[in-house]
Amino acid sequence: MDYTRLSDPNVITEKYMDSILIEERLIDSVVADTSTEFFGVKFDSPVMTPAFSHLKNYDGREYNGLEEYSFAAKECNILNFCGMMENDQFKRIVDTGAKTVRIVKPYADNAKVKDQMQFAESVGAFGIGMDIDHIFGEDGLDVCVGERMAEQTSDMLCSYVELTKLPFVVKGVLSVTDAVKCADIGAKAIIVSHHHGRMPYAVPPMMILPKIKEALNGRDVKIIVDCGIASGADVFKALALGADGAAVGRSMLPSLEKEGVAGASNFIRKVGRELRYIMSFTGFSKIEDINDSVLHFCR
Repeated sequence: MDYTRLSDPNVITEKYMDSILIEERLIDSVVADTSTEFFGVKFDSPVMTPAFSHLKNYDGREYNGLEEYSFAAKECNILNFCGMMENDQFKRIVDTGAKTVRIVKPYADNAKVKDQMQFAESVGAFGIGMDIDHIFGEDGLDVCVGERMAEQTSDMLCSYVELTKLPFVVKGVLSVTDAVKCADIGAKAIIVSHHHGRMPYAVPPMMILPKIKEALNGRDVKIIVDCGIASGADVFKALALGADGAAVGRSMLPSLEKEGVAGASNFIRKVGRELRYIMSFTGFSKIEDINDSVLHFCR
């Protein structure tokens, strides 16, 4: 039998997400409220921005893409994330007013890791964290934009947690094993992600999510999901499977590139409206009420 092997985790993830169907529960339902809380702050939606890095100034506009989507996050009152960058760029993001979590790469230069985390706290970051799924590359340790990465032990991650009073977030968790280790070292949130498919045949985040949620029950660790999140339906499925929030990523880029702040804001609000629509259709009036009882899996 001839067939094509699909090693691309993005294809695998898309197929898995689309295999999840949602039943309707309309009687006694009301218009849903999508507001939620993270680290003691109320946000209008559990939709979040991705931890993008190195976005350019599109069409010669005043602000680069990182700053533009941060302005959009501020306008939409959602939690904002950003990725690899130098300190001066992060300061410009903080100056947009968005509540922003800075995700630092696992640099081989450990002094740079700590400097970026301490700088982030000093200029008003909402949280800090590390992108653990950029540790390894095909030739051993990864090299990202000329910067060599390094292995990260539980003790090293614990030292970063102890470095700051801010909530610490670990991005790139894709197993119960790593999720539990994150809770053990004091992380306040994890991002369940395969980073747009860095490892072949990586498990879809939503597939492993229920097991992670069960393992972290009672541990006071927020769970965020990314990879392939493009609609309110995707966000709803993530929440129903145990997430506290979901980050849009490449799905936002066309709107951001074309229309800047307005494009990103409109996209984020569209995702939020669809989430509210599906919540109302399924009888869940609040984010914290959503559960997997309305989900059905195609086999």
